[in-house]
Amino acid sequence: MTAILLIASALFCAGVFGLLTQKHAIGVMIAIEVMINAANLIFVGLGQHKGAAVGQSFALFTIAIAVAEVVVGLAIVLLLYRSRGDVQVDEAREMRQ
Repeated sequence: MTAILLIASALFCAGVFGLLTQKHAIGVMIAIEVMINAANLIFVGLGQHKGAAVGQSFALFTIAIAVAEVVVGLAIVLLLYRSRGDVQVDEAREMRQ
């Protein structure tokens, strides 16, 4: 159980680092996916530790939510690319005005 928690925390920290350092929208989305996968690993690990399939069902639900997030995120990235010609996060902030 300790190994699973250590690996999941390392994945989550890598995702936070990527989220804070990436300027490219695709890189930000990948970092968010890494963080979601770390949470899924914790769900499955805790479910295995307790001997129930509840963790796996939570992980499956989280994967379904992540798929919806990716679809919406990629649609926003495509619209950003069509309007600006680039997918930098800084340029997306300028579109608010």
